[in-house]
Amino acid sequence: MKIKMKADLKNKKICDAFDEFILNCRVRNLSKHTLTYYEEGYKSFINFYDEKNLISSINKSTINDYIIHLSSNSNMNTTSLNTRLRSLRGFLYYCMKLEYIPSFTIEILKCEKKIKETYTDAELKLLLEKPNLKKCSFTTYRNWVLINYLISTGNRLSSIINIKIEDLDFENATIALKVTKNRKQQIIPMSKTLTKILLEYLQYRKGEPSDYLFCSQTGTKFTKTGFEHTIRQYNFSRGITKTSVHLFRHTFAKKWILSGGDIFRLQKLLGHSSIDIVKEYVNMFSDDLKKDFDTFNPLEQLSDKRTKLTLKK
Repeated sequence: MKIKMKADLKNKKICDAFDEFILNCRVRNLSKHTLTYYEEGYKSFINFYDEKNLISSINKSTINDYIIHLSSNSNMNTTSLNTRLRSLRGFLYYCMKLEYIPSFTIEILKCEKKIKETYTDAELKLLLEKPNLKKCSFTTYRNWVLINYLISTGNRLSSIINIKIEDLDFENATIALKVTKNRKQQIIPMSKTLTKILLEYLQYRKGEPSDYLFCSQTGTKFTKTGFEHTIRQYNFSRGITKTSVHLFRHTFAKKWILSGGDIFRLQKLLGHSSIDIVKEYVNMFSDDLKKDFDTFNPLEQLSDKRTKLTLKK
């Protein structure tokens, strides 16, 4: 029996190993997004290396050749290339764990971190100017409320479109996020200003507790594409050319950090599983942190006091 099992391992094809890997992912109840992520990475790899080859034929040299192939035969930047590597790495590490292939390290390529773009204070001022409720449409008003929500919470789009009216707890000033990237429900604070805005909004929005807080014009659940289109049109109407929903998340993080907010709390608020991503925000906004540095620096404050005392003498 043992001899047969070893023989099966030697004859296992890459495609069979991947089918097994995906089945394991489904058993672990990984999200559809994660499954798609692995499948796309696999498709990229088998365009280079035939999936009918034996899984045991893959080694460190194979991956190095694959990296060279991607670098020389596509317009991929390093970030996109690393995305392919990470998805493939998940599959191959699974194979290593089951001893289908010898263990080796698949290293992610180093790349220069770009400064994350954010909305400026001037742009936010334009976006947050409240429309005249007696003259504007409900859609325009709803979009204004959406902008306030995005700036106040930094929530991901996928979480926002799944919030229901019943998820708002005005008594305790909290919002329950039942759909998150890591699939763990999260309770976040509701700021005083946002609380007032949402209370007013619900007077116009009305609806049942089980209804979605932000819905489409037809009253149905927002799709991601529909939500992005809505924000894009609203921003254009205010003369803002930046239209990314995710930029509000970056802006929230930047404002939090520049105001001296605790990065560990920021990690919880943004729903990141690791503090490393939050640290990236700090590094990327380092130039902004220099603003008024001398004004708030303890040593400079003490030095100013010493200078004043010396002058008085």
